[in-house]
Amino acid sequence: MTQGNIRVFVADNIPGWVEERLCSQFVLTTHLSPDHESRAIISGSDSAGNRIINADLLDQMPAVKVIVGFGTGYDRIDIKAAWKRGITVTNTPNVHAEDVADFAVGLLIAALRQIPAADAFVRQGLWSSRSYPLSGESLQGKKVGIVGMGAIGKALARRLAAFNVEISYHARNPQPELPFLYQSSLHAIAREVDVLVLAIPGGPSTDRLVDASILHAVGEHGYVINISRGSVVCEDALLAALSSGSIKGAGLDVFAHEPAINPAFFTLENVVLQPHVASATTRTREAMWQLVIDNLISWANGSGPITPIQPAPVAQEFNSNAG
Repeated sequence: MTQGNIRVFVADNIPGWVEERLCSQFVLTTHLSPDHESRAIISGSDSAGNRIINADLLDQMPAVKVIVGFGTGYDRIDIKAAWKRGITVTNTPNVHAEDVADFAVGLLIAALRQIPAADAFVRQGLWSSRSYPLSGESLQGKKVGIVGMGAIGKALARRLAAFNVEISYHARNPQPELPFLYQSSLHAIAREVDVLVLAIPGGPSTDRLVDASILHAVGEHGYVINISRGSVVCEDALLAALSSGSIKGAGLDVFAHEPAINPAFFTLENVVLQPHVASATTRTREAMWQLVIDNLISWANGSGPITPIQPAPVAQEFNSNAG
């Protein structure tokens, strides 16, 4: 079967330039075909409004052999249901790591130095009548713990090394080649650092991994920065910790039910809120969509997709136990 004969179900909106490049090689459809001939699915990001690729949908599309996903996360794809049917699932890892790491540093500094609050102080005309209160935290000499040491974690560590901070990390496995302290448990690293940066994937293995006990370990002088997925944090516990002062502050790019953010966040002055934009640069988004195209073409050519998602061994789940 030639590429031009392969029907592809486009589950979510895709950029016009992506559609143009694919239309010359595939038959794209946004409707479930009565003859169920779609052999591939293009799945968009985990943004609200995008279609969930679940077992019921896959039951209606028995010819599907590959789900080509946009984004590193795949929260909206029932990956176990796909694998059970022998369907390959791809994502777009690594191409966004540098921009996300840049953003993580910016979010960290914005939280510690209260940049949004200072901006509002100026915009509201308050500077003419009084000085801004001395309340920012210096990053110099801080202990920063990175949870997750994949491409983003490594890119972030390289940047933070220039800020005279002490870096440690927690991941599924230690990486002896790295010049940073490995902590075997999430509790252990949370107790030891001033700033806990979350750079791990979403999914069942990390669902609400950062709970009240982890936040308690971070402590009243500590900060949490989340650039991963809202699902990795127990949001009720985070709101309680921020409200009570049991942690000092947070910088959040992701939320449990985004974009329907819990309005309780809006009343807090010790948290910087962002609309899931860590990878939102023109350069990165174009590279991610190009990888979607390349994955689909490589699969159609018989070479297999470039970045298939592999099941993580059970023994490599993140460890939140005390250590």
